[in-house]
Amino acid sequence: MKNITFFMTATLLLTSCRQNPEYDATGIFEATTITVSAETSGKILSLDIAEGDSILAGERIGVVDTALLVLQYRQLSSSQSSAEQSSPEIAVQAAALRAQISHQQHECERISRLLAAGAATRKQSDDANAQLKILRGQLEGLLSTLGKSRSSISENALALQYQKEQIEEQISKSIILAPMTGTVLLKYAEPGEFATPGRPLFKMADLDNIYLRSYFTASQLADIKIGQDVTVIADFGGDNRFEYPGKITWIAQESEFTPKSIQTEDSRDNLVYAVKIAVKNDGRLKLGQYGEVRL
Repeated sequence: MKNITFFMTATLLLTSCRQNPEYDATGIFEATTITVSAETSGKILSLDIAEGDSILAGERIGVVDTALLVLQYRQLSSSQSSAEQSSPEIAVQAAALRAQISHQQHECERISRLLAAGAATRKQSDDANAQLKILRGQLEGLLSTLGKSRSSISENALALQYQKEQIEEQISKSIILAPMTGTVLLKYAEPGEFATPGRPLFKMADLDNIYLRSYFTASQLADIKIGQDVTVIADFGGDNRFEYPGKITWIAQESEFTPKSIQTEDSRDNLVYAVKIAVKNDGRLKLGQYGEVRL
C-alpha cells in the first residue's frame, strides 16, 4: 500500500509539473495610450466615435463650433482691408510739390541768365534759389512723413494678418482628427457639451502592437538584452494558453519593488527591473491580461 501511495503521489506531481510549464517572468499586457484633448473652446457639434471603434490616423471624427472664430476672422479681414486702403499714395501726394520744384528750377535758371546779361539783380537770383531750397525741404519733409505713415500702416496690417493666421489655426484645431491608427478605449465627452483647451475627449491605443510589461530579478539581467527574441505565453484560463513571439524593446535602468500582482521565480526577491516585450496581437490579447515570459 505504501508503494502504491508513493507511486500515485509521484505521478500527480509529475503531471502537475507538466501542466504548469516553467517561465522566467510574468507580467501584464499593456499598450501605449494617447488621450486626445480639445485644442480650442466651443460647443462640441459632433464626436462620431464609440468605445471599441477602430479609427485611422488623420480621420475626422468630430467638430467643435467655430462660429465665433469665423466672426473674429471676418472682423480682422475688414480691419486689415481698411488699413491697407488708408495707406498714402506717396507719388500722388508729392506730385504737385515736385511740379513746383521743377518750375522753380527753370525760374532760377532764367534769372541766372538774366543776371549774367545784367537784366536782373543779385537779390532776385538769391530769392529764387532760396525759394527752390524751401520747396526741396518741403518735399523731403513730406516724403519722410508719408513714408513713416505708410510704414506704420503696413506694420498694423501685418499684425492683423498674424492675428488672422492665429484664428485660422484655431479654426483648423476645431476639427478633431485621430492622431494615430488604433482603437477607442474610453470616451470622455459627448456632442452638445462645451469643450475647453486641454479637456480630454477620448483615449485610444494601438491594440495591434502591444507589449508585456514583465519584471526580472537582478540575477536574470545577465540573460536578457534589448532586441532579444523571447516567447510570450498568454494565459486565458484553464488549458487555454497561447504562445507568441516577442522581442525585448526596453529594460529599466533602475530597480523597483516587486508589484503585488507580479510573481517572480524567486519570491524572496524584492527588487526587480521592469522590461517591455513587444508582441504582435492577433486579436485575442487584451489589455490587463496576465502573461508569462520564457527566455
